[in-house]
Amino acid sequence: MNTPEQSQLGKSSAYVDQYDPSLLFPIPRLVKREEIGAGSNPPFFGADLWTAFELSWLNLRGKPQVALVHFTIPCETPNLIESKSFKLYLNSFNNSRFADAGEVLARLRTDLSEAAWRGSESKGSVGVQLLDFEKFDAQQVHELDGLLLDRLDVECTQYMPAPELLRASHGEAPVTETLVSNLLKSNCLVTGQPDWGSVQIQYSGAQIDQEGLLQYLVSFRNHNEFHEQCVERIFMDVWARCKPIKLSVYARYTRRGGLDINPFRTSHPGALPANVRTARQ
Repeated sequence: MNTPEQSQLGKSSAYVDQYDPSLLFPIPRLVKREEIGAGSNPPFFGADLWTAFELSWLNLRGKPQVALVHFTIPCETPNLIESKSFKLYLNSFNNSRFADAGEVLARLRTDLSEAAWRGSESKGSVGVQLLDFEKFDAQQVHELDGLLLDRLDVECTQYMPAPELLRASHGEAPVTETLVSNLLKSNCLVTGQPDWGSVQIQYSGAQIDQEGLLQYLVSFRNHNEFHEQCVERIFMDVWARCKPIKLSVYARYTRRGGLDINPFRTSHPGALPANVRTARQ
């Protein structure tokens, strides 16, 4: 079983520029899920929405090609893909020749699907959407919709996850709300480097205390965990403490090394959010 410490994170790495799918480093999701009480049958659905901004390869005449790529990795996959290995893998396309963009897309889908589902009897596919330069101008920038928690003038004193800050008014009529904050910050599980993000919480149920929720989100500021794990921890804490009828948690993190990671977890099946970047991304 791969562990984060065995990855290339925090280590000097040679940048391979010839196609090499073995660079991908999958890490089992189960260990962290057991830590937060989600186990092997978590109470959520969803996916990790990635965007690659630095994909390039050579055509058969040696001319460089560039594209943006949206990836959708279902959270049902047994593995997440460690982000530095993802970057190294994408860099391995740089001096490799491919017949066309369709061949590149097929390699991406095959390699990432194998890594994400590795070790499982169930096999599925990850979503890959490759956008050439003609579609660049259509890419949107839009902030997360919802009531901004950051407007609240609260005192923040805790900078490690503090689920005890979460409260809900269970004696009152249920509500449906969408709440947003741009103050999410956590750190890489291995290197401790900062990860900056915005988070959207949609729920139906007892009204969640907004000041406590904002203080709780701020409490991740010195916490070391991967993006996907932070979002699942937020989901499980709100689910357990506030007991909503429905809950969705969606975070959009700023890019590092040409990649952004945007995990989405929801208690009920439905359409994934559009992979639209925020201004900070």
